[in-house]
Amino acid sequence: MPTRSQLLPYARQSVDEEDIQAVTDTLRSDWLTTGPKVGEFEKAFASFTQSQEAVAVSNGTTALHTAYFGAGIGPGDEVIVPAMTFAATANAAVYLGATPVFADCDPATLLIDPGDVEKKVTEKTKAVVAVDYAGQPCDYAALRAVTKKHDVMLIADACHALGGTYKGNRVGSLADFSTFSFHPAKTLATGEGGMITTNDTEAAGRMRHFRNHGITTDHRERQEKGSWFYEMTTLGNNYRLTDFQCALGISQLKKVPVWTKRRQELAKRYDEAFAAIEEAASLRVRPDVSHAYHLYVLQLNLEHLTADRNSIYQALRAENIGVNVHYIPVHLHPYYRKTFRTGPGRCPVSEAAFERILSLPMFAAMTDADCDSVIQAMQKVLSYYSADHA
Repeated sequence: MPTRSQLLPYARQSVDEEDIQAVTDTLRSDWLTTGPKVGEFEKAFASFTQSQEAVAVSNGTTALHTAYFGAGIGPGDEVIVPAMTFAATANAAVYLGATPVFADCDPATLLIDPGDVEKKVTEKTKAVVAVDYAGQPCDYAALRAVTKKHDVMLIADACHALGGTYKGNRVGSLADFSTFSFHPAKTLATGEGGMITTNDTEAAGRMRHFRNHGITTDHRERQEKGSWFYEMTTLGNNYRLTDFQCALGISQLKKVPVWTKRRQELAKRYDEAFAAIEEAASLRVRPDVSHAYHLYVLQLNLEHLTADRNSIYQALRAENIGVNVHYIPVHLHPYYRKTFRTGPGRCPVSEAAFERILSLPMFAAMTDADCDSVIQAMQKVLSYYSADHA
């Protein structure tokens, strides 16, 4: 019999009556987009992340694209990105005509390896992108040392890490630009949505124009001035976030500390359960961070198992545990192999980790019983496929 009678997903949003009321109130207002809730959300988010500016956009991918534009990335530039990330981190550089250069990860944390970043810097390097994989902030001191030495920008893909800290400083304040996603799998969910934080006021202005077709004013600003006139000064996109999504974001932002604490409680429960087994290991968490736990990732010790990761994955799904895999290293995707002639051997640590990783269910609404069912199923499956058992 399966451990659970119904599937426990790897992620799920939390929406309460306060959130619904915030959206409903905005739907009844005069502004569904380019209205006052956008600026209100930006101001609240900037305060939360200890940043001077926040720019709201339509999703996490457009946040990356807009941040890279704000950083001045363009044709001929190289952008160093980790191999162990979602494809959008690299894709956003390609959108602007730049070339992504893949850096390997630290085997214990799966965060970008500052030493490998140093090796990948060339005269064409414009920026280094740090991905806070699973919700753990990267080693920003080491990365900043590299970017300062070579006079390049440091960008944080912090889409996993809202609510986390590095050496007491909030995620969102750790790089020249930081990007966030509000997809339902993330801690704060607006359906789709994203944000860029920065202390560069001039760049924030450029990014606000970029999200609005490259036009210097939006509809609400023109209405307040009683004017119809507008000018397009750069080639932008429609990357605007609606007012009702921003209203939901404002409501949800208040709960991020409580939700982050709950994710950390669940992670501790997982840590304690898996510390005593040899068939799998949790990722290492550095002592100078507060981990936001967007994901909880285990690395399978395949040398102690008679099955590969895919077989373990299928067995856990049969137990109604919604495990997932994050990620296929980006340089192994067919597009990058064909277009940029990447392939196996370029980032061996990431490639080896990919064969071993599983993401377990992790969301704030999970109960202790939910968590325990994941642990029970994992122990059941790993015991069955244990090399010692065989």
